[in-house]
Amino acid sequence: MKYFAALAAALLLQAPAAAMNAEQRTALLQAADLVAERYVDPVKARAIAEALRRDARDDRNVATLDDEAFAKKVTERLRTISGDGHFALSVRADAATPQESQALMFERWYGAGVNHGFDRVARLESGIGYLNLTAFAPVEMGGDLAASAMNLLAQSPALIVDLRGNSGGMDEMVLLLSAYLLDESREMSATYDRPSGRTTRHFTPSWVSGRRFGGTKPLYILVSRRTFSAAEQFAYDLQAMKRAIIVGERTGGGAHPYEDRAVGNKFVLALPEGRSINPITGSDWEGRGVLPDKEVPADTALEAALTAAREQLATSASR
Repeated sequence: MKYFAALAAALLLQAPAAAMNAEQRTALLQAADLVAERYVDPVKARAIAEALRRDARDDRNVATLDDEAFAKKVTERLRTISGDGHFALSVRADAATPQESQALMFERWYGAGVNHGFDRVARLESGIGYLNLTAFAPVEMGGDLAASAMNLLAQSPALIVDLRGNSGGMDEMVLLLSAYLLDESREMSATYDRPSGRTTRHFTPSWVSGRRFGGTKPLYILVSRRTFSAAEQFAYDLQAMKRAIIVGERTGGGAHPYEDRAVGNKFVLALPEGRSINPITGSDWEGRGVLPDKEVPADTALEAALTAAREQLATSASR
């Protein structure tokens, strides 16, 4: 028995490492070309592209016959080399076009199953409003819920927006929800697009459906390490204009908008092609995250914000 066990172990040690298949190799090479041409940081783009080409040539780092495992390995490799958490490779649904694949992902991330991101709307003690938002859905999917939620919260003397479990979404919803928290249209972070070289400025809508919470009452935004991307933009921009107090932990640090690009016939590459530019700071939160005004562990952030809101309301009432 020991002999057979030793023989089996020897055979396993001699077995060749798994090699990627032709479709995976094609995906890597196409991804390398796209990264070189379109990734937001041209210097990093060259290094990332060369690493992907070496991987495709040498069957190393990401080699595996399983497509899901391959996609996961490539995602980890891209993020390690670039430090950019928006990079990702995913497997397209069988026989789905890139557009169909995106529609399936949007339904999973933002659809009815997650109530378009509007997890909870409540009035807490002292009438303080509370919105737990888990995603920033496309406005065409969740715009009516945004209006309903903000109409319910408009009369609150203070508001807490909970983004501790929010990993991002669409900037159009960021602009819409921000408009309910302001008295007039304000400029938010612009987007620089590397492929075109254009910078696009973004403003909150001047008109919203229903009532606004407004731009003067106390506003607290809860964040955690899981808060990412569009959720960070919401917190960062409102913090920069001194409209909100941020409570919780330093956020994930993802400020590079991405586009989904088909690579090969089976895979989709989430490719960060732009960067955010705040009109007040001239910068963004990429790599460093949003720094809270009141830094506390994420699981105590709600109580900390409630305490601060009660104190602020009491101070205002005594004047």
